[in-house]
Amino acid sequence: MDASNYRRVPLAVVAPRDADDIAATLAVCREHGVPVVPRGGGTSIAGQATGVGVVLDTTRYLNRVVSLDPEARTAAVQPGVICDELRSAAAPYGLTFGPDPSTHSRCTIGGMIGNNSCGAHSVAWGTTADNVREVTALLYGGERVRLLGEGGGGLDALPARLRDGLRSLVDGNLAPLRTGFPELPRRISGYALDALLPERGVDLARAFTGSEGTLGVVSEATVRLVRAPGARVLAILGYADENAAADAASTLLPYGPLTVEGMASDLVGPVAAASLPRGGAWLFVEVGGDSPEQARAHAGALLRDAVAECTDSAVITDPAHQRALWRIREDASGTATRMSDGTEAWPGWEDCAVPPARLGGYLRDFRALLAQHGLRGTPYGHFGDGCIHVRIDFDLLTEPGIARFRAFSYDLADLVVAHGGSLSGEHGDGQARAELLPKMYGSELVQLFERFKDLWDPAGGMNPGMLARPHRLDENLRFAVLPREPVDVAFGYPEDGGDFSAAVRRCVGVAKCRTTSVSGAGVMCPSFRATGDERHSTRGRARLLHEMLAGEVIADGWRSTEVRDALDLCLSCKGCRTDCPVGVDMATYKAEFLHHHYAGRLRPAAHYAMGWLPVWLRAAAALRLAPVANAAARVGPLAALAKRVGGIASERDLPELAAESFPSWWRARARRRAGRPGARDSGRDRGRDRAQDRDRGRDRPTVVLWPDTFTSYLAPGVGRAAVAVLEDAGLRVVVPPTGPGRPLCCGLTWVSTGQLDRAKQVMRRAVDAVAPALDAGLPLVVLEPSCAATLRGDLPELLGPDTPGAARLAASVLTFAQALDQYAPNWRPPRVDRPVVGQTHCHQHAVLGDAAERTLRERAGLTGELSGGCCGLAGNFGFEAGHYEVSVACAEEALLPAVRDRPTGAEVLADGFSCRTQLHQLAGQHARHLAEVLAEALAERRDEE
Repeated sequence: MDASNYRRVPLAVVAPRDADDIAATLAVCREHGVPVVPRGGGTSIAGQATGVGVVLDTTRYLNRVVSLDPEARTAAVQPGVICDELRSAAAPYGLTFGPDPSTHSRCTIGGMIGNNSCGAHSVAWGTTADNVREVTALLYGGERVRLLGEGGGGLDALPARLRDGLRSLVDGNLAPLRTGFPELPRRISGYALDALLPERGVDLARAFTGSEGTLGVVSEATVRLVRAPGARVLAILGYADENAAADAASTLLPYGPLTVEGMASDLVGPVAAASLPRGGAWLFVEVGGDSPEQARAHAGALLRDAVAECTDSAVITDPAHQRALWRIREDASGTATRMSDGTEAWPGWEDCAVPPARLGGYLRDFRALLAQHGLRGTPYGHFGDGCIHVRIDFDLLTEPGIARFRAFSYDLADLVVAHGGSLSGEHGDGQARAELLPKMYGSELVQLFERFKDLWDPAGGMNPGMLARPHRLDENLRFAVLPREPVDVAFGYPEDGGDFSAAVRRCVGVAKCRTTSVSGAGVMCPSFRATGDERHSTRGRARLLHEMLAGEVIADGWRSTEVRDALDLCLSCKGCRTDCPVGVDMATYKAEFLHHHYAGRLRPAAHYAMGWLPVWLRAAAALRLAPVANAAARVGPLAALAKRVGGIASERDLPELAAESFPSWWRARARRRAGRPGARDSGRDRGRDRAQDRDRGRDRPTVVLWPDTFTSYLAPGVGRAAVAVLEDAGLRVVVPPTGPGRPLCCGLTWVSTGQLDRAKQVMRRAVDAVAPALDAGLPLVVLEPSCAATLRGDLPELLGPDTPGAARLAASVLTFAQALDQYAPNWRPPRVDRPVVGQTHCHQHAVLGDAAERTLRERAGLTGELSGGCCGLAGNFGFEAGHYEVSVACAEEALLPAVRDRPTGAEVLADGFSCRTQLHQLAGQHARHLAEVLAEALAERRDEE
């Protein structure tokens, strides 16, 4: 599968290390008559990266920038080079690669050549075909060819058979080649035979670009680089509606913009819309200049003439703000897969293009055609080029729905042609549209396409069924193999109607999880970045689950070892829940799978050792075993035996149990405040108690502090610090009763190991325990981010609507900073006034958000940004045997470098116990929860007073 609606099962996948490997693979396939399909990042939306036979995956090894010539402004690259990696290599010279699809962080140059990809900046720098200077390719027949660009020597360098055949094809058909191709900036459909005309300079590189792997395999290419502007400004123009924005787009082109991107309010959520100018649709117009002043002046000139048509506008100069707004546009390829009511929407007509001046009229007719067929879609895209992306709520699961998909496709092809357009304006024809090429080009040119294909590939071995003699557009649909009845599952999957198959279908293959570096404060997907293996990406795991449900390639269902092994390196970081444009939640899918996989069977030792960790820790505390357990953990043979028996990585140190648990401290404190003996005391405690006693008559907001397992038994200092800060802020803190016979836990460790029946029992107990507090409308403050995320997300999805109080408990959960923000907004935190480094907890990023934490740090004078990514320990993951190397690799990606390079005197913050443990074990660094930092500063402030 790729990012399209199609699925085919190959015979094998080959990851060639060099051009000789490609040649050897082609030779074997030629001998056995097996087709070959070249593939890059697999982000194609038309199905051309699927196929039977052998798939050549160029991303694993053929991914080097071979050379870069700043003077000539060219770069030689292997086909598996990621677009962003080429741009990064060119950036030190003030250069960039012009084409930049929204998948620029994971699509490959080879794939871009195959599809003639474009992207947002094509109004300034053109398509991939405009930027390819030379291609070296291997043909199915065994020839190696060098294809030069315009004026590069024509056909003479080709093998005689190919040279003479192409010359005959062009010379014998000059009239149709000169008149049969519409002139528009985004004409991607079909083969670019007109590039071979003498007046076009016999541009072989251009003619090959966009051939979708049907002619040969790229082994190297030389591409043009362009001068990047010294400064960029983003002007966002609001319009009354989509049609007004479309009508205005072409009028902005004379101002030389870098982008003219459009999207309407039906694709932008309310939070995103609040950050945009007033309007029902928007144009994102980027302009450049040699300096910030020149770029702002450029934007000002454009806005002065455009303002009459706008409802509102904004000029964004801050690069970080620009990136945040561009993310709204770039994520549209994923967010468009769900309609506002949750209905699924699919590609198929993702990128047709018309002349830019006709875009407004085309969109009006397009909307009318959707209504005629009873369909809905949310257009967006490259308005300045007349290219529209849209996902449509096709029913691709039933025969009537597929018949409507086919009928609509034929009608829409007629509409596009009537407006002088191209069936494809960016992603190629593939299987989705090649069947319709006669509507655009007529039978004569389509026959020439077939002749052209046969000259390069007489045996028909290169990606058959695409472009020439294509498959039907309704064949090989990837949904046909999925079960039609809902699968019996433990989680509720409320966003997918309770259907696990629908949850798995969320992955549409845009592959944002295959990015090779942490972007901004993102997390997804740390395991892929550590291994570079597709099966360890969110997409790869979703595809394996798809095959598990299909039951063809993976025939043993929930017992599948292939799925188990792929999920084994999933850290359950939940990054995909937020970072994936369609909200795939692989942590939940993993827990679901493990629940079924081990049902009625012996589990791995780590599931008993760490899945039941709350039980073992409570028992150790009740029996006062902390000194003994800690001593044993430090003794070599005993510690080694414990780790071996518990399935724990030998490289790990076992965390120490606290001498006094947080619940014990809290009970002793309560006895002391009630005037009863039996608890240790200190001068600071007595002073704080006296201050609190003075407040007893006041009407103070009450918050419930959740005694999570990690805070209670491993890091009680965090709990004590939180109590001090919350009470200083004027809040009354209460703790649910715990102790023998009254265990309290969120169920996190049982969820992460897939012991969901036990997790439900633990969660129901939690709901019952806090029911009185919830009845009183009290908030639940949770200090450990992973536990807060479990209570906020996993608990209601596991217990469902049949458990009274589950949804109410989830809605009451607040982080430490959120509680202060909402219930003590006027509290003045102590000034710490030093820089911070560390990491935002991955569960906080994915489920809880960190806006309140950022605000609290700012008010306390803690400056700087926390890194993104995942610490790599991730609860039980990093402790399990076999995970240590991946765990370290994840930590080395962002967290450890940030801590090593921290400014002098910087505070190392990590609210998660796992993050603090990882820093201690890998870097010897003591990190602290934000509550601990503030509590220390409060004590210092109190001493000074």
